[in-house]
Amino acid sequence: MKVLKWVVAALLLAGLAVGGVIVWNRLSRVETTDDAQIDGSIYPVSPRVAGHVIEMNVRDQSSVKANDIVVRLDPRDFEVALSKARAELADAEATLSGARSDVPVTSVSTASVLSGARSSRQDATAQVSGAEQTLGAAQARLKSVEANVRVAEANAKQAAQDVERYKVLVARDDISRQQYEKAVADAEAARASVDAQRAAVTEAQQNVLAAEKSVEQARARVGQAEATVEGAMTGPQQVKSSESRADAAAARVAQKRAEVAQAELNLKYTTITAPATGIVARRSVDVGQYVEPGQQLMIIVDLSNVWVVANFKETQLKDMKVGQRADIKVDANGRTYGGHITSLGGASGARFSLLPPENATGNFVKVVQRIPIIIDFDSGQNSDFMLRPGMSVTPTVHIH
Repeated sequence: MKVLKWVVAALLLAGLAVGGVIVWNRLSRVETTDDAQIDGSIYPVSPRVAGHVIEMNVRDQSSVKANDIVVRLDPRDFEVALSKARAELADAEATLSGARSDVPVTSVSTASVLSGARSSRQDATAQVSGAEQTLGAAQARLKSVEANVRVAEANAKQAAQDVERYKVLVARDDISRQQYEKAVADAEAARASVDAQRAAVTEAQQNVLAAEKSVEQARARVGQAEATVEGAMTGPQQVKSSESRADAAAARVAQKRAEVAQAELNLKYTTITAPATGIVARRSVDVGQYVEPGQQLMIIVDLSNVWVVANFKETQLKDMKVGQRADIKVDANGRTYGGHITSLGGASGARFSLLPPENATGNFVKVVQRIPIIIDFDSGQNSDFMLRPGMSVTPTVHIH
Protein backbone atom coordinates (compact mmCIF):
# COMPACT_ATOMS: atom_id res chain seq x y z
CA MET A 1 0.00 0.00 0.00
CA LYS A 2 2.84 2.29 0.82
CA VAL A 3 4.46 1.51 -2.50
CA LEU A 4 1.22 2.33 -4.33
CA LYS A 5 1.12 5.73 -2.67
CA TRP A 6 4.66 6.46 -3.78
CA VAL A 7 3.78 5.40 -7.33
CA VAL A 8 0.70 7.66 -7.40
CA ALA A 9 2.69 10.55 -5.98
CA ALA A 10 5.38 9.99 -8.59
CA LEU A 11 2.80 9.93 -11.37
CA LEU A 12 1.21 13.13 -10.09
CA LEU A 13 4.56 14.85 -9.96
CA ALA A 14 5.36 13.63 -13.46
CA GLY A 15 1.95 14.86 -14.71
CA LEU A 16 2.48 18.26 -13.09
CA ALA A 17 5.92 18.47 -14.62
CA VAL A 18 4.64 17.60 -18.10
CA GLY A 19 1.70 20.04 -17.75
CA GLY A 20 4.05 22.77 -16.60
CA VAL A 21 6.30 22.19 -19.57
CA ILE A 22 3.31 22.27 -21.96
CA VAL A 23 1.94 25.45 -20.41
CA TRP A 24 5.35 27.09 -20.40
CA ASN A 25 5.91 26.20 -24.08
CA ARG A 26 2.50 27.50 -25.03
CA LEU A 27 2.88 30.74 -23.12
CA SER A 28 6.38 31.29 -24.47
CA ARG A 29 5.07 31.05 -28.05
CA VAL A 30 2.35 33.73 -27.83
CA GLU A 31 2.00 37.33 -26.68
CA THR A 32 -1.32 38.85 -25.70
CA THR A 33 -2.73 42.11 -24.36
CA ASP A 34 -6.09 43.48 -23.32
CA ASP A 35 -5.05 47.07 -24.20
CA ALA A 36 -6.46 46.90 -27.71
CA GLN A 37 -9.46 48.11 -29.66
CA ILE A 38 -10.85 48.12 -33.17
CA ASP A 39 -10.14 51.18 -35.32
CA GLY A 40 -11.46 52.07 -38.76
CA SER A 41 -11.89 54.72 -41.47
CA ILE A 42 -14.22 57.55 -40.43
CA TYR A 43 -15.12 60.07 -43.13
CA PRO A 44 -16.51 63.49 -42.24
CA VAL A 45 -19.02 64.78 -44.80
CA SER A 46 -18.99 68.53 -45.46
CA PRO A 47 -20.13 70.79 -48.34
CA ARG A 48 -17.76 72.58 -50.71
CA VAL A 49 -20.21 75.41 -51.38
CA ALA A 50 -22.64 77.37 -49.24
CA GLY A 51 -26.37 76.97 -49.64
CA HIS A 52 -29.72 75.92 -48.22
CA VAL A 53 -30.45 72.23 -47.76
CA ILE A 54 -33.46 71.16 -49.84
CA GLU A 55 -33.17 67.39 -49.51
CA MET A 56 -31.93 65.02 -46.79
CA ASN A 57 -31.81 61.32 -47.66
CA VAL A 58 -30.29 59.78 -44.51
CA ARG A 59 -30.58 59.82 -40.76
CA ASP A 60 -28.37 58.61 -37.93
CA GLN A 61 -27.40 54.94 -38.18
CA SER A 62 -28.58 54.73 -41.81
CA SER A 63 -26.63 52.43 -44.08
CA VAL A 64 -25.26 54.06 -47.23
CA LYS A 65 -23.19 52.96 -50.18
CA ALA A 66 -20.37 54.89 -51.75
CA ASN A 67 -21.60 57.71 -54.04
CA ASP A 68 -25.16 57.55 -52.68
CA ILE A 69 -26.72 61.03 -52.53
CA VAL A 70 -27.06 62.03 -48.89
CA VAL A 71 -27.75 65.80 -49.10
CA ARG A 72 -28.87 68.21 -51.83
CA LEU A 73 -28.40 71.99 -51.71
CA ASP A 74 -30.52 74.53 -53.58
CA PRO A 75 -28.87 74.68 -57.06
CA ARG A 76 -30.69 77.74 -58.51
CA ASP A 77 -28.08 80.35 -57.65
CA PHE A 78 -25.36 78.14 -59.10
CA GLU A 79 -27.38 77.52 -62.29
CA VAL A 80 -27.68 81.28 -62.80
CA ALA A 81 -23.95 81.71 -62.17
CA LEU A 82 -23.19 78.99 -64.72
CA SER A 83 -25.42 80.62 -67.36
CA LYS A 84 -23.72 83.97 -66.76
CA ALA A 85 -20.26 82.41 -67.03
CA ARG A 86 -21.17 80.70 -70.29
CA ALA A 87 -22.51 83.97 -71.75
CA GLU A 88 -19.34 85.80 -70.78
CA LEU A 89 -17.31 83.02 -72.37
CA ALA A 90 -19.25 83.36 -75.63
CA ASP A 91 -18.64 87.13 -75.61
CA ALA A 92 -14.93 86.61 -74.98
CA GLU A 93 -14.69 84.07 -77.81
CA ALA A 94 -16.41 86.51 -80.21
CA THR A 95 -13.97 89.24 -79.19
CA LEU A 96 -11.06 86.86 -79.75
CA SER A 97 -12.34 85.94 -83.21
CA GLY A 98 -12.58 89.61 -84.19
CA ALA A 99 -9.15 90.41 -82.79
CA ARG A 100 -7.55 87.53 -84.69
CA SER A 101 -9.19 88.59 -87.97
CA ASP A 102 -7.87 92.14 -87.49
CA VAL A 103 -4.24 91.00 -87.46
CA PRO A 104 -3.95 89.89 -91.16
CA VAL A 105 -6.10 92.81 -92.31
CA THR A 106 -3.83 95.26 -90.50
CA SER A 107 -0.73 93.57 -91.92
CA VAL A 108 -1.99 93.69 -95.54
CA SER A 109 -3.30 97.26 -95.17
CA THR A 110 -0.03 98.42 -93.67
CA ALA A 111 2.03 96.87 -96.47
CA SER A 112 -0.28 98.37 -99.13
CA VAL A 113 -0.26 101.84 -97.60
CA LEU A 114 3.52 101.82 -97.17
CA SER A 115 4.07 100.71 -100.78
CA GLY A 116 1.67 103.37 -102.11
CA ALA A 117 3.26 106.06 -99.95
CA ARG A 118 6.74 105.25 -101.19
CA SER A 119 5.55 105.25 -104.80
CA SER A 120 3.85 108.63 -104.26
CA ARG A 121 7.04 110.00 -102.74
CA GLN A 122 9.04 108.87 -105.75
CA ASP A 123 6.51 110.43 -108.15
CA ALA A 124 6.47 113.67 -106.19
CA THR A 125 10.29 113.76 -106.14
CA ALA A 126 10.33 113.28 -109.92
CA GLN A 127 7.78 116.09 -110.30
CA VAL A 128 9.96 118.39 -108.20
CA SER A 129 12.93 117.63 -110.42
CA GLY A 130 10.89 118.32 -113.56
CA ALA A 131 9.44 121.53 -112.12
CA GLU A 132 12.90 122.74 -111.10
CA GLN A 133 14.17 122.08 -114.63
CA THR A 134 11.22 123.99 -116.08
CA LEU A 135 11.93 126.84 -113.65
CA GLY A 136 15.56 126.93 -114.70
CA ALA A 137 14.60 127.08 -118.36
CA ALA A 138 12.06 129.85 -117.67
CA GLN A 139 14.63 131.85 -115.71
CA ALA A 140 17.15 131.43 -118.55
CA ARG A 141 14.51 132.52 -121.07
CA LEU A 142 13.74 135.57 -118.92
CA LYS A 143 17.38 136.57 -118.83
CA SER A 144 17.60 136.12 -122.60
CA VAL A 145 14.55 138.29 -123.40
CA GLU A 146 15.69 140.90 -120.89
CA ALA A 147 18.99 141.08 -122.79
CA ASN A 148 17.05 141.32 -126.02
CA VAL A 149 15.06 144.23 -124.58
CA ARG A 150 18.24 146.05 -123.75
CA VAL A 151 19.55 145.45 -127.29
CA ALA A 152 16.26 146.53 -128.81
CA GLU A 153 16.17 149.66 -126.67
CA ALA A 154 19.74 150.50 -127.72
CA ASN A 155 18.86 149.96 -131.37
CA ALA A 156 15.71 152.09 -130.98
CA LYS A 157 17.70 154.86 -129.34
CA GLN A 158 20.29 154.72 -132.14
CA ALA A 159 17.55 154.78 -134.79
CA ALA A 160 15.87 157.80 -133.14
CA GLN A 161 19.17 159.63 -133.10
CA ASP A 162 19.70 158.77 -136.77
CA VAL A 163 16.27 160.21 -137.60
CA GLU A 164 17.13 163.49 -135.87
CA ARG A 165 20.40 163.77 -137.76
CA TYR A 166 18.85 162.83 -141.08
CA LYS A 167 16.09 165.36 -140.49
CA VAL A 168 18.70 168.19 -140.43
CA LEU A 169 20.55 166.76 -143.35
CA VAL A 170 17.46 166.33 -145.50
CA ALA A 171 16.48 169.94 -144.76
CA ARG A 172 19.82 171.08 -146.21
CA ASP A 173 19.52 168.61 -149.04
CA ASP A 174 22.69 166.85 -147.91
CA ILE A 175 20.92 163.52 -148.20
CA SER A 176 18.04 162.32 -150.25
CA ARG A 177 14.52 162.23 -149.00
CA GLN A 178 14.56 158.50 -149.49
CA GLN A 179 17.39 158.00 -146.98
CA TYR A 180 15.56 160.10 -144.43
CA GLU A 181 12.36 158.08 -144.82
CA LYS A 182 14.34 154.87 -144.50
CA ALA A 183 15.85 156.13 -141.22
CA VAL A 184 12.35 157.01 -139.96
CA ALA A 185 11.14 153.47 -140.86
CA ASP A 186 14.12 151.90 -139.13
CA ALA A 187 13.38 153.91 -136.00
CA GLU A 188 9.75 152.77 -135.97
CA ALA A 189 10.87 149.18 -136.47
CA ALA A 190 13.30 149.51 -133.57
CA ARG A 191 10.54 150.84 -131.30
CA ALA A 192 8.30 147.97 -132.37
CA SER A 193 11.10 145.52 -131.59
CA VAL A 194 11.44 147.08 -128.13
CA ASP A 195 7.71 146.62 -127.51
CA ALA A 196 7.90 143.04 -128.72
CA GLN A 197 10.88 142.24 -126.50
CA ARG A 198 9.20 143.84 -123.48
CA ALA A 199 6.12 141.70 -124.12
CA ALA A 200 8.41 138.68 -124.30
CA VAL A 201 9.91 139.72 -120.94
CA THR A 202 6.44 139.89 -119.38
CA GLU A 203 5.61 136.46 -120.76
CA ALA A 204 8.92 135.06 -119.50
CA GLN A 205 8.29 136.52 -116.05
CA GLN A 206 4.87 134.87 -115.95
CA ASN A 207 6.45 131.60 -117.02
CA VAL A 208 9.00 131.91 -114.19
CA LEU A 209 6.26 132.60 -111.66
CA ALA A 210 4.28 129.61 -112.93
CA ALA A 211 7.39 127.41 -112.76
CA GLU A 212 8.14 128.57 -109.21
CA LYS A 213 4.55 127.75 -108.21
CA SER A 214 4.87 124.30 -109.80
CA VAL A 215 8.08 123.72 -107.83
CA GLU A 216 6.35 124.73 -104.59
CA GLN A 217 3.40 122.45 -105.32
CA ALA A 218 5.70 119.54 -106.20
CA ARG A 219 7.69 120.06 -102.99
CA ALA A 220 4.43 120.18 -101.02
CA ARG A 221 3.44 116.84 -102.57
CA VAL A 222 6.85 115.44 -101.57
CA GLY A 223 6.22 116.59 -97.98
CA GLN A 224 2.78 114.98 -98.00
CA ALA A 225 4.23 111.74 -99.42
CA GLU A 226 6.97 111.68 -96.77
CA ALA A 227 4.38 112.26 -94.04
CA THR A 228 2.36 109.37 -95.47
CA VAL A 229 5.46 107.17 -95.50
CA GLU A 230 6.21 108.06 -91.88
CA GLY A 231 2.63 107.24 -90.95
CA ALA A 232 2.84 103.94 -92.83
CA MET A 233 6.08 103.12 -91.02
CA THR A 234 4.03 102.81 -87.81
CA GLY A 235 2.27 99.84 -89.44
CA PRO A 236 4.43 97.19 -87.69
CA GLN A 237 3.57 98.76 -84.33
CA GLN A 238 -0.10 98.64 -85.32
CA VAL A 239 0.29 94.98 -86.25
CA LYS A 240 1.95 94.29 -82.88
CA SER A 241 -0.84 96.19 -81.18
CA SER A 242 -3.40 94.03 -82.99
CA GLU A 243 -1.51 90.89 -81.99
CA SER A 244 -1.38 92.10 -78.37
CA ARG A 245 -5.13 92.68 -78.41
CA ALA A 246 -5.60 89.17 -79.81
CA ASP A 247 -3.36 87.73 -77.05
CA ALA A 248 -5.31 89.65 -74.41
CA ALA A 249 -8.57 88.35 -75.88
CA ALA A 250 -7.20 84.79 -75.81
CA ALA A 251 -6.20 85.19 -72.16
CA ARG A 252 -9.69 86.48 -71.35
CA VAL A 253 -11.21 83.45 -73.11
CA ALA A 254 -9.03 81.15 -70.98
CA GLN A 255 -10.13 83.03 -67.86
CA LYS A 256 -13.80 82.72 -68.80
CA ARG A 257 -13.41 79.02 -69.54
CA ALA A 258 -11.93 78.55 -66.08
CA GLU A 259 -14.88 80.46 -64.62
CA VAL A 260 -17.30 78.21 -66.52
CA ALA A 261 -15.48 75.12 -65.22
CA GLN A 262 -15.63 76.49 -61.67
CA ALA A 263 -19.33 77.29 -62.04
CA GLU A 264 -19.97 73.74 -63.29
CA LEU A 265 -18.07 72.34 -60.32
CA ASN A 266 -20.01 74.55 -57.89
CA LEU A 267 -23.28 73.33 -59.39
CA LYS A 268 -22.05 69.74 -59.10
CA TYR A 269 -21.07 70.34 -55.47
CA THR A 270 -24.73 71.07 -54.59
CA THR A 271 -25.20 67.29 -54.69
CA ILE A 272 -23.33 65.77 -51.73
CA THR A 273 -22.60 62.04 -51.90
CA ALA A 274 -21.28 59.46 -49.46
CA PRO A 275 -17.50 59.08 -49.71
CA ALA A 276 -17.63 55.40 -48.75
CA THR A 277 -19.93 52.53 -47.87
CA GLY A 278 -20.80 52.55 -44.19
CA ILE A 279 -23.05 53.82 -41.41
CA VAL A 280 -24.17 57.43 -40.89
CA ALA A 281 -23.28 58.92 -37.52
CA ARG A 282 -23.51 62.33 -35.83
CA ARG A 283 -25.82 63.87 -38.43
CA SER A 284 -26.13 67.59 -37.66
CA VAL A 285 -28.12 69.03 -40.58
CA ASP A 286 -31.78 69.23 -41.58
CA VAL A 287 -33.79 70.46 -44.56
CA GLY A 288 -33.93 74.26 -44.75
CA GLN A 289 -30.68 74.77 -42.89
CA TYR A 290 -28.03 77.07 -44.39
CA VAL A 291 -24.62 75.41 -44.49
CA GLU A 292 -21.16 76.80 -45.11
CA PRO A 293 -18.18 75.21 -46.89
CA GLY A 294 -16.29 72.90 -44.54
CA GLN A 295 -19.15 72.63 -42.06
CA GLN A 296 -19.43 69.03 -40.85
CA LEU A 297 -22.84 67.62 -41.75
CA MET A 298 -22.36 64.02 -40.69
CA ILE A 299 -19.82 61.21 -40.42
CA ILE A 300 -19.68 58.03 -42.49
CA VAL A 301 -18.13 55.09 -40.65
CA ASP A 302 -16.63 52.63 -43.16
CA LEU A 303 -17.36 49.16 -41.71
CA SER A 304 -15.60 47.39 -44.57
CA ASN A 305 -12.19 48.71 -43.56
CA VAL A 306 -11.43 48.05 -39.88
CA TRP A 307 -8.30 46.94 -38.07
CA VAL A 308 -6.98 46.46 -34.53
CA VAL A 309 -4.65 48.81 -32.69
CA ALA A 310 -3.02 46.75 -29.93
CA ASN A 311 -0.70 48.41 -27.39
CA PHE A 312 1.84 45.75 -26.41
CA LYS A 313 4.46 46.24 -23.73
CA GLU A 314 7.93 46.88 -25.07
CA THR A 315 9.10 43.72 -23.31
CA GLN A 316 6.72 41.69 -25.51
CA LEU A 317 8.18 42.87 -28.82
CA LYS A 318 11.41 40.88 -28.80
CA ASP A 319 10.20 38.21 -31.25
CA MET A 320 7.21 40.06 -32.74
CA LYS A 321 7.39 40.64 -36.53
CA VAL A 322 5.22 41.83 -39.40
CA GLY A 323 3.18 39.01 -40.90
CA GLN A 324 2.80 36.92 -37.72
CA ARG A 325 -0.60 35.31 -37.16
CA ALA A 326 -2.92 36.67 -34.49
CA ASP A 327 -6.16 35.51 -32.86
CA ILE A 328 -8.48 38.40 -32.01
CA LYS A 329 -11.16 37.85 -29.39
CA VAL A 330 -13.93 40.47 -29.53
CA ASP A 331 -15.59 41.30 -26.22
CA ALA A 332 -18.85 42.43 -27.89
CA ASN A 333 -19.78 39.04 -29.35
CA GLY A 334 -17.27 36.68 -27.80
CA ARG A 335 -16.10 35.52 -31.22
CA THR A 336 -12.47 35.02 -32.17
CA TYR A 337 -11.29 36.34 -35.54
CA GLY A 338 -8.13 35.64 -37.50
CA GLY A 339 -5.65 38.33 -38.43
CA HIS A 340 -2.00 39.19 -38.92
CA ILE A 341 0.42 41.94 -37.97
CA THR A 342 0.86 44.58 -40.71
CA SER A 343 3.02 47.17 -38.93
CA LEU A 344 4.77 48.02 -35.70
CA GLY A 345 4.47 51.53 -34.29
CA GLY A 346 7.25 54.06 -34.86
CA ALA A 347 7.20 55.31 -31.26
CA SER A 348 5.57 54.60 -27.93
CA GLY A 349 2.16 56.02 -27.18
CA ALA A 350 3.66 58.32 -24.55
CA ARG A 351 5.63 60.19 -27.24
CA PHE A 352 2.38 61.22 -28.90
CA SER A 353 0.66 62.40 -25.72
CA LEU A 354 -0.14 66.07 -25.14
CA LEU A 355 2.63 66.31 -22.51
CA PRO A 356 5.34 63.73 -23.32
CA PRO A 357 7.31 62.61 -20.24
CA GLU A 358 10.59 64.42 -19.67
CA ASN A 359 13.20 62.15 -18.08
CA ALA A 360 15.97 64.74 -17.81
CA THR A 361 14.68 66.15 -14.50
CA GLY A 362 16.62 63.86 -12.18
CA ASN A 363 13.42 62.20 -10.95
CA PHE A 364 13.45 59.40 -13.49
CA VAL A 365 11.27 56.37 -12.79
CA LYS A 366 11.50 53.59 -15.34
CA VAL A 367 8.06 52.63 -16.67
CA VAL A 368 7.44 49.90 -19.18
CA GLN A 369 6.26 51.61 -22.37
CA ARG A 370 3.63 50.36 -24.80
CA ILE A 371 4.06 50.32 -28.59
CA PRO A 372 1.01 50.37 -30.90
CA ILE A 373 0.82 47.37 -33.22
CA ILE A 374 -1.53 47.30 -36.22
CA ILE A 375 -3.28 43.98 -36.80
CA ASP A 376 -5.43 43.54 -39.90
CA PHE A 377 -8.30 41.06 -40.04
CA ASP A 378 -7.94 38.27 -42.55
CA SER A 379 -10.05 38.47 -45.70
CA GLY A 380 -13.69 37.50 -45.15
CA GLN A 381 -13.53 37.70 -41.35
CA ASN A 382 -15.87 40.71 -41.19
CA SER A 383 -18.27 39.80 -43.99
CA ASP A 384 -21.27 40.52 -41.73
CA PHE A 385 -19.87 44.00 -40.79
CA MET A 386 -20.39 43.29 -37.08
CA LEU A 387 -17.04 44.77 -36.10
CA ARG A 388 -17.24 48.46 -35.24
CA PRO A 389 -14.50 50.99 -34.46
CA GLY A 390 -14.00 51.42 -30.73
CA MET A 391 -14.84 47.82 -29.72
CA SER A 392 -12.51 46.27 -27.15
CA VAL A 393 -10.60 43.16 -28.21
CA THR A 394 -7.91 40.85 -26.86
CA PRO A 395 -5.37 39.92 -29.55
CA THR A 396 -3.04 36.96 -29.15
CA VAL A 397 -0.01 36.96 -31.43
CA HIS A 398 1.72 33.69 -32.32
CA ILE A 399 5.40 34.63 -32.30
CA HIS A 400 6.88 31.12 -32.96
